[in-house]
Amino acid sequence: MTRIAIDGGQSALRLRVLPSGRTGQGPGYTHGPDAVSKLLDAIRIAAVEAEVDGQVDVVALGLTGYPQAHGAAERFAADVAELLDAGEVRLTQDMVTAHAGALPDGYGVVVAAGTGLVCLAVDRDGTWRKLDGHGYLFGDAGSAFAIGRAGLVAVQRARDGRGPMTKLADTALDPVALYRSTTLVDDVARFAPEVLRCAGEGDPVAVELLVQAAGDIAETIGAAVAQLAGEGPVPVACVGGLFDGAGEQLLTPVREALPGRARLTVAAGNSLDGAERLATGSVGPYADLIVAHPHPR
Repeated sequence: MTRIAIDGGQSALRLRVLPSGRTGQGPGYTHGPDAVSKLLDAIRIAAVEAEVDGQVDVVALGLTGYPQAHGAAERFAADVAELLDAGEVRLTQDMVTAHAGALPDGYGVVVAAGTGLVCLAVDRDGTWRKLDGHGYLFGDAGSAFAIGRAGLVAVQRARDGRGPMTKLADTALDPVALYRSTTLVDDVARFAPEVLRCAGEGDPVAVELLVQAAGDIAETIGAAVAQLAGEGPVPVACVGGLFDGAGEQLLTPVREALPGRARLTVAAGNSLDGAERLATGSVGPYADLIVAHPHPR
């Protein structure tokens, strides 16, 4: 019985074949009118690399670029079923697979932060609430993109003499040149590690940007915790590439800014692990968040 788990992020799309454990990788999600077709191409590339062959029983996907238009998710799930010859496709947003991987009990808050940032709160009765995940223009507060953009703004301000001097300005990068990039969002996000490095070296501007990002993340967590019933502690897991790279440098100021009920906990697994859970077992409290497409053969 072959099953496939897929985690589609903005930096890369990862695929895992079960039970063999073979893996493949494709390009990450990019905004644009052809985003859906590029997602299918990324799945195809990852499937070839993972040597997917023959019929597949179930495919579970958690995607950053979840199709939002009316009927689009159903059509995309049907396309995936056709592409991979799958008997069933379980399609959802990446926040769901992040939550399923991090908190196996299905209760609590998960913040998934990489290039973007999204938060999902799930209560004990299965009710849920999504926070942020509004994209690089209107949300994703505290994300790698947000940190990178703030850092690049500080670079330009320092070079113009409109802002304080900062080690960030030592970069050879010309922020204005990024306007011409076809991968602008990813390129900006890739400056976040430089902000973290300079903050670690005590650069006041970078430190301020890090504290601001931590405050934004804690604010999102606080709003999520407030959605859950009861007065007891709420487990909160912070997952994704941003937290993987920053570690306690970011988690410590986030922890210090958290409201009383929130309790940071180590994630049990990642988004790909969450997709595996959805591919191999019950969808549990996430049923309302999943488009299930049976594919007749």
